[in-house]
Amino acid sequence: MNLPNRITVARICMVPVFVVLLLISPTYPVCRWISLLVFIVASLTDFVDGRIARSRGLVTNFGKFMDPLADKLLVCSALIALIPLKLIPAWVVLISVAREFVISGFRLVAAEKGIVLAASKLAKAKTAVQMVMIIVLIADFPFLKIPGQILIYASLVLTIASLTEYLMKNAHILKGEM
Repeated sequence: MNLPNRITVARICMVPVFVVLLLISPTYPVCRWISLLVFIVASLTDFVDGRIARSRGLVTNFGKFMDPLADKLLVCSALIALIPLKLIPAWVVLISVAREFVISGFRLVAAEKGIVLAASKLAKAKTAVQMVMIIVLIADFPFLKIPGQILIYASLVLTIASLTEYLMKNAHILKGEM
């Protein structure tokens, strides 16, 4: 397994650590800051593994499949964990998670046909905005309330736009499946 793929696997391993720390933070407030640090490190690995893979010619089908999956695990877990903390509305999370299920289903159908679908630039922008939004929401400083709300709605718009783009661009994959 090459270095970028190891970094991706490490990001997946950080997800349960992050979630547990965030969810126990109401009882142990220091855990909120540790969870924030874990989330930031995990988010940064998303950019690092891709950069290393492209710059060293280490792009693999495993990486094309697992990197977006690791992002989905990290972001969806964070969004779901933010609901009981009352930092994000459940309906926003539902739309975001539903989008990820649709895209994952599409990827599975494509994989059965020997096609690996990489994330689009719009989808990468959505993920980046979501990661920044999650950081702002976890930090939960009073001066970040309005930027946090703006980021929630920006991520929602990007979620819907990237889903629409993905479905339109890859509709041919479902031909003969319905």
